[in-house]
Amino acid sequence: MTTLSPTPRSTVHRGKNRAVADREALYRVLDAGLICHLAFVANDAPVVIPTGYGRDGDTLYVHGSTGARSLRIAAAGVEVCVNVTLLDGVVYGRSVFHNSVNYRSAVIHGRAMEITDPAAKLRGLRVLTEHLAPGSWDYAREPSAKEVAKTAVLALDLDESAVKIRSGPPGDEESDVEADAVWAGVLPLRQEWGAPEPCPLIGTPRAVPRHVAQRSR
Repeated sequence: MTTLSPTPRSTVHRGKNRAVADREALYRVLDAGLICHLAFVANDAPVVIPTGYGRDGDTLYVHGSTGARSLRIAAAGVEVCVNVTLLDGVVYGRSVFHNSVNYRSAVIHGRAMEITDPAAKLRGLRVLTEHLAPGSWDYAREPSAKEVAKTAVLALDLDESAVKIRSGPPGDEESDVEADAVWAGVLPLRQEWGAPEPCPLIGTPRAVPRHVAQRSR
């Protein structure tokens, strides 16, 4: 197990008991999510944008249009923050004060670097594609040179990261537990894939590709 090395801004101060220093826990959270939120400051105002991402070792890739002002600012070397949060359930306490949620969350700080080398950029796009839609890179057409030119790929090191996880029942007051007046517990939240829906513009009837069908089971 490799531990995270917290910095002043990645050190968890509130809910320290939920902080997880295991780097593998960081990987598990990032690998389980599909959308991240990229935050930075532009013109003295905070900006947060949701975007797809992908992880390759200790590098996180995000991408977007080269015409997007937000991506240009993020690529200019400003400090950014990325968050991925997975909601696992709603916690019902014996008092409303102790209502909560079970979750897994990762926060990464750093400076994003724009990938301009053609081979490295394609690698980043492959990582992003395979995270969101596994099996697609080798199945569908690869991006054309024009499409690659329209896409900005940013890389962010995972060196400055924090992970928090909450699980289990409510943390009620002892007096409320002893009173035993109301129901308390957890309502788990589970997500599942539905049946694949073919594009209506497909001309030749085709079976659902294995990499899509396997994911939907």
